Amino acid sequence: MSDQSYPPSESFASQAHIDAATYDEMYRRSVEDPVSFWAEQGKVLDWMEPYTQVKKTCFDFGRVDIKWYEDGVLNVSANCIDRHLAKRSLQTAIIFEPDDPNEPAQHITYKELSDKVNRMANVLLSQGVMRGDRVVIYLPMIPEAAYAMLACARIGAIHSIVFAGFSPDALANRINDCGAKLVITSDTAPRGGRRTPLKANTDAALLHCSDKVRCLVVKHTGDQISWVQGRDVDVKYLMEHASPDCPPRPMNAEDPLFILYTSGSTGKPKGVVHSSGGYLAYAALTHKYVFDYHDGDVFWCTADVGWVTGHSYIVYGPLANGATTVMFEGVPTYPDAGRFWAVCEKHKVNQFYTAPTALRSLMGQGNEWVEKYDLSSLKLLGTVGEPINPEAWNWYNDVVGKGNCPIVDTWWQTETGGHLLTPLPGAIPTKPGSATKPFFGVQPVILDATSGEELPETATEGVLCIKDSWPGQMRTVWGDHERFQETYFQQY
Repeated sequence: MSDQSYPPSESFASQAHIDAATYDEMYRRSVEDPVSFWAEQGKVLDWMEPYTQVKKTCFDFGRVDIKWYEDGVLNVSANCIDRHLAKRSLQTAIIFEPDDPNEPAQHITYKELSDKVNRMANVLLSQGVMRGDRVVIYLPMIPEAAYAMLACARIGAIHSIVFAGFSPDALANRINDCGAKLVITSDTAPRGGRRTPLKANTDAALLHCSDKVRCLVVKHTGDQISWVQGRDVDVKYLMEHASPDCPPRPMNAEDPLFILYTSGSTGKPKGVVHSSGGYLAYAALTHKYVFDYHDGDVFWCTADVGWVTGHSYIVYGPLANGATTVMFEGVPTYPDAGRFWAVCEKHKVNQFYTAPTALRSLMGQGNEWVEKYDLSSLKLLGTVGEPINPEAWNWYNDVVGKGNCPIVDTWWQTETGGHLLTPLPGAIPTKPGSATKPFFGVQPVILDATSGEELPETATEGVLCIKDSWPGQMRTVWGDHERFQETYFQQY
């Protein structure tokens, strides 16, 4: 980690949502009086029935019970779409940038998003999907992935996205583990000029699943696929003939919104369950404050919706805030190493959020790929997914940001729902290799790995733990609460 630190410029800090004094005051309130702090912050959402109970956490040995806004009633889809229609119906909600740069980008307005999501929701209802049913989504980075997520939320179904790069075995395991009623896939997935046969993979997976599982197919590329009569359904055709009106179902704040499986690198994949109310409030707040998102900005997170980063910072956080969010189907090096910067120039991107791995690979290709493009629209840069080494941080700062863009190095994971440690760009000086300070309500501590004793706040080595709950925290492991307790709480 470098010793050099970079305070925000006066011009950035003067326009930021949170400055240094505001951060200190809000953070103090968030840890000293979390109930009143989060009662206030929960109002970032529209509630059908307002909450009166803000926080309930029980960490008794053998019973972990986490609830936020538990008596509140809302609908996630309505918060991401309906409440924006009066003022933003013609504003772009999603910019879809296809894998092939020669294909035109799509600008999907909030009005069009409403139409598509309502139609998709009615298609799901027509296939027998009910409140609480699980729907597996196995799609490329196309608008239909967002439509499917929001359509599930609209009718109270629980979605579980499986990354389009995963194998038929991984897909079958997830369909079976969550007892999905239906899987949504596409013919093929273009990525970097190649195509992954998603429908063929789904066919192979479904050989190991209940024969009652339905298969909705998005005909995206038009590639030839096999078709099982009575099981497979053309989702675009059904959407064209579905009603564009589907009232959002009232959902309890603690009703599950989605299940997202960890990769399984430490044993059987865990079905991480996130709630409707607490998760959405946390995703919206972290998106607004960490990226200093302002009305009219164009926000681009380069992740895939198959990962939690795509859930929180491509779909739910940005759309809850009425933002314009970019969905990118491709890869950073196709057709050449300038693709990211070409997209930034083309769509006048203001906040750009990507992984250090991508930055290191682009850094190795040379600065000329960046310097070809006008990146003057960029106001903020972000990194996610792994620690960023100071060399890559400095390249990002100097070559991409021209020294004018704060870099938010965010630390969090699937289980946390949103950022835990991160600079707030108008408030906290940034530092190569450091995620700096905790977000509101997050209380990090270092414990001795052997004794579990809390260690003093100096340069020390131990186990990083979080002292108390926050609204975006996972609630359980799907179908195995005991595993949730053992994995995350029992050791310390």
